[in-house]
Amino acid sequence: MSQQDDAAASARELRTLINYHAHRYYVLDSPEISDAEYDGLIRQLEQIEAEHPELVTPDSPTQRVGAAPVEAFGVVEHRLPLLSLANVFSGEELLAWHKRVLNLAEGQDLDFVCEIKMDGLAIALTYDEGRLVTGATRGDGYRGEDVTQNLRTVKSIPLSVPKDAPPRFEVRGEVFLPRAGFKRLNEDRAREGLPLFANPRNAGAGSVRQLDPRITAQRPLDIYVYALGYAEGKAVPDTHWERMEYLKSLGFKVNPGNRLCRSIAEVEAYRQEWEEKRAGLPYDADGIVAKVNSIEMQDRLGFVAHEPRWAVAYKFRAVQATTVLKDIGINVGRTGSLNPYAILEPVFVGGVTVKQAALHNEDDIRRKDIRVGDTVIVQRAGEVIPEVVGPVASKRTGGERVFSMPSRCPTCGAEVIKTEAMHRCTNAACPAQALEKLKHFVSRGAMDIDGVGEKLCAALFEKGLVHDAGDLYYLTREQLLERLDRVADKSVANILASIEDSKQRPLSRVIFALGILHVGGETADLLASRFSSLDGLAGASEEELLSIPSVGPRIAESVMAFFRQEGNRNIIRKLREAGVRLTDAAPAQRGAAPLAGQEFVLTGRLESLTRQEAEDRIRRLGGTAGSSVTRKTARVVAGADPGSKLDKARKLGVPVISEEEFLRLISSGTEA
Repeated sequence: MSQQDDAAASARELRTLINYHAHRYYVLDSPEISDAEYDGLIRQLEQIEAEHPELVTPDSPTQRVGAAPVEAFGVVEHRLPLLSLANVFSGEELLAWHKRVLNLAEGQDLDFVCEIKMDGLAIALTYDEGRLVTGATRGDGYRGEDVTQNLRTVKSIPLSVPKDAPPRFEVRGEVFLPRAGFKRLNEDRAREGLPLFANPRNAGAGSVRQLDPRITAQRPLDIYVYALGYAEGKAVPDTHWERMEYLKSLGFKVNPGNRLCRSIAEVEAYRQEWEEKRAGLPYDADGIVAKVNSIEMQDRLGFVAHEPRWAVAYKFRAVQATTVLKDIGINVGRTGSLNPYAILEPVFVGGVTVKQAALHNEDDIRRKDIRVGDTVIVQRAGEVIPEVVGPVASKRTGGERVFSMPSRCPTCGAEVIKTEAMHRCTNAACPAQALEKLKHFVSRGAMDIDGVGEKLCAALFEKGLVHDAGDLYYLTREQLLERLDRVADKSVANILASIEDSKQRPLSRVIFALGILHVGGETADLLASRFSSLDGLAGASEEELLSIPSVGPRIAESVMAFFRQEGNRNIIRKLREAGVRLTDAAPAQRGAAPLAGQEFVLTGRLESLTRQEAEDRIRRLGGTAGSSVTRKTARVVAGADPGSKLDKARKLGVPVISEEEFLRLISSGTEA
C-alpha cells in the first residue's frame, strides 16, 4: 500500500472515531473519552489533511462543529453560524496564534478580552421588540434545537429587556449547572434510586434538552452570556468589552471574571491565574478564551474552516489521580468494532467520582503496558470522561494480568477478526451492531427519517418491532400504538409519513445509510456517481471499484464483503420490496458535473430545501459547499434573513443568487 493509501485509510479511520465521539458528546450528552483525547484525534486528522489536502472532505469533522440537532425539539436555523474555537495547550502555541493574528492585522496593536471557558452548553437567545422569542442550542453550528420553553425556566435569562434595547438582536451564552446544584441533584437522584449524572456539564446539557420543560425548571441552571451575535435597528458598541458591558446594562449576566488584557503576556498571566483558582470556581471550567477586542478587526480577521481567527481557547492542564484498574470491559460498536474500556476502583478526579475510563484499542493498551490489576494514572483532561494515561509500574505485585482481546464477540459469540488496529465482530446480525446500525440508518446524514431518533430506535428494537433497518418500512399504525408507551396517534402518523418520505432519498444516501465499513458520505457519493443502482454496486468487481478515484483496496474489499453477507442482502431485499428507491434517476446528469470546480456558500433560511439537502445537491452536481465567502466563491445563495455572508459577497463582488435562481440552477444543471 502506498503512502497516499496509508494516509487516506488513517484519515477515514480517524473520521469514524471522531464522528462517533462527537455524537456521544453533542447529541447524547454521554461522552466516552476526554476532551484531550478527542482533541488529539482532531489534531491527528488535521495533520494528515494538512499534509494531504486532497484528502479533505466536505463532511470531515475538521470542517464542522458539534453535531446535528435532535429533530424532536424543532430546528432553528442560526442566522450567523455558532462556531467552535481552535484550541491551544501551551504558551508556545498561544504565541504562535498571536503571531498569526498580528500578521493578518498587519502589525496593528491589539488588545484582548479574556474569559473563563466554562464547561456548559452553548445557546443562542433571540429577542424581538424587547421579548425573548427563540432559544436554541448550537447543534451543528448552522441548525440548532429549539429549546425556547426550557430556557424560559432559567431564572437568570431575561424574558424581556429594556425598551432602549435594539429592536431585534441575538445574545450567545453558556448555560451551566453550578457544582453545588449538581451535587444536590445527584444526592436527590441517589435517594430515588436513579442513575447519577457523570458531571455537571452532562447534567446541565441534559436538563436543557428535556422534552418536558417542567423537568428543566426543577434544575438550578444558570447562564453567563459571552457574545452579541447581531443587532438590528440600533447602533451597538464597536468593541467586545464594551458590548459585554452593554449587555450587562440590558440585564444579562456576564461573568465577573472577564478581563481586558493589553498584551499577550497578560493573556498568559490570566490563564495561569485561573488555572490555579479553578478548583474554587462554583462551576466547571476547562480553560480560558482570548478574543480580539475590536469588532472591526474581528470582521477583518474572519474565519478559517469552522473556527474564528480572532479567538482561541487556551486549555488548562489535565487533572490526574491514581487508582486500581479492576478489569477491562468491551463495548461492541455499529461497525462491529470491539472497544475496550477501563473498569476502575472509584476515584475522585477533577471534582467527580470516576469508575470507568476509555481505552483506545488493544495496541494502545500494549504500548502503554496497561495490565488488569495495575495501579494506573487516570486523567480528566477537559473535565469530561477520563483516560488511563499509563500504569504505575513501581506498584506492581506480580499478580497483574496482561490483557488480550476476546476471540469471540461478547454479545453474540461470533468470531472476531483484527483489521489494522481494530478488532471486529464478523456477524452482520450481531444484536449489538444491529441497534447502532439502525440509529445510523435513520440519522440526518443518511436516510434522515424525522421523528425516528435514538430513543425510538431503542424502543422499536427492544419491543421486537424491528430487527434491522429494512423492518422500518413495514411498521403499521396499530403496531406503534399498541406496543410503544405513551405515543400519540398524531406522532405515529408523523413517524410513518417520515418513513414513507425517506423512500425517495437519492442513491448516495441509501449507500451511506447501509453502514458499509469505511464508506462515509463522500465515498457513498462517488459510488453512486459510478453505478446507477444498488444492484450495480452489489455486482461490481474489485477492478471496477478500484477504478474509482479515492477508492482503495480496503474500501473495495469492504464493499464486496458487505454484499456477500446474507443478512445484508436480506435488508436490501426488504428495502426493495417496500419501494425504497435503489436507483439513481439521473446518471447522465451526474456525468456532466455541471457545477464542477464551483464553490457555493449558503446564507439565510431556504424555504424549499434544508441546508443539508441543498449542499447534497451541489455536491452531486460536482460543486462544493463552502462555509465562508472568499474571492474564490462562485456564488452565494441568499435565502430569507441572510447574514453577514451576503454583505461579504457584495463587498468582494461575488455573484449572489436567490433561492428561486438556485433551484433553477440545480434542476437544469446549467448556468443560471
